[in-house]
Amino acid sequence: MASIDATLARLLALHPKLIDLSLGRIERLLARLDHPERKVPPVIHVAGTNGKGSTVAFMRAILEAAGKSVHVYTSPHLVRFNERFRVAGRLVQDDVLDAALGECERVNGGEPITVFEITTAAGFLLFSQYPADALLLEVGLGGRLDATNVIDKPLASVITPVSLDHAEYLGDTIESVAAEKAGILKRRVPAIIAPQTQAAMSVIETAAARVRAPLNNAGEHWMVSEERGRLVYQDDDGLLDLPSPKLTGRHQFINAGTAIAALRVAGMALPPVAFEAGLLKADWPARMQRLSHGPLASLAPDGSEVWLDGGHNPDGGHAIAATLGSLEERVSRRLVVIVGMLQTKDCEGFLRNFAGLTRLLFAVPIPNQDKSMAAQDLRDAAKRAGIPAQDAASVEAALEAIGKLGLSPAPRIVITGSLYLAGEVLKANGTLPE
Repeated sequence: MASIDATLARLLALHPKLIDLSLGRIERLLARLDHPERKVPPVIHVAGTNGKGSTVAFMRAILEAAGKSVHVYTSPHLVRFNERFRVAGRLVQDDVLDAALGECERVNGGEPITVFEITTAAGFLLFSQYPADALLLEVGLGGRLDATNVIDKPLASVITPVSLDHAEYLGDTIESVAAEKAGILKRRVPAIIAPQTQAAMSVIETAAARVRAPLNNAGEHWMVSEERGRLVYQDDDGLLDLPSPKLTGRHQFINAGTAIAALRVAGMALPPVAFEAGLLKADWPARMQRLSHGPLASLAPDGSEVWLDGGHNPDGGHAIAATLGSLEERVSRRLVVIVGMLQTKDCEGFLRNFAGLTRLLFAVPIPNQDKSMAAQDLRDAAKRAGIPAQDAASVEAALEAIGKLGLSPAPRIVITGSLYLAGEVLKANGTLPE
């Protein structure tokens, strides 16, 4: 891993901006690499604001349950950079990844290129070198100018729910964000659209009509619902009565339904048993993940529930709060929230979801992040949102402070607000994604 870190440090010097949405630089590099993106297995391309990673996780689990070999490209990573690349079902090994990054660095010849762009090129190089039945390709940011948007003819394009996030890059209206996401739609390639606001759907429909991409919309062409604790999915090909998804939260029924729709529309001939096994197997760290053991979890009061979720925008907060509401209906516990957020996020919009649910909130800084919001500022934002709040120096300090509250029964604790914070929590707890 030290060699990969050294390579990434060199790559950071190639372009002054960490994010600079454009296709020109990666297209130049891919051409010099003899277009590995044209030699990868069939692609399902996934954009959206929330639920991309979970949807990809469900698709991967279902395909693998059917005996298929699957490449996966996602971002960001939580603990190790390797998490971004799953080659034929396994996280890429350090030496293999370092060799791919080194080759891209050599061929790039020192010309300006962002780390994400050269990373994406390395991914295409890896995925072209190893056989697989499918490549699940997650957009990094936006869609239209994202470095992944160089695939001319995917099997299918997927757009998960669109909401406001990354306004500095994608615009500050739902319409502008939806237009960027819809930029992945390709001529005559079927598109699977998760539930959307009317404003977002209107933009997506216009974009689809422009490129004649057949639409497969939630609630119109396919439907998913929870019935008596089971997932019921239906489209023109028939009905599937499936178990509840392994991933926690009602929003995961939507993500699972989107994954099923994408695989069926993409023409993957999969037996019903694969869908059932996939829903029970799917794993996606830091999405309402229960931390039942580990050094960090052990700091919580005995008998506590400790949950981790990397949600960081208002809609993500809404999904977390809804899940916590469902947990409360099953087993009532006082809720304590530990939050760390970046300065660039809508912290009050995120926090308002927890007003009325939370006994107390602890605001913490995100370690190793220059753009982390100061704990005191986050505490004050929580108070403006109507939530009793304190600040703490770290997640560890917050957990120790919760222990001194003497809550009985032991509380339900959720750590949230940022994927970067989630990664630090997993690292400290020794719970590394596999």
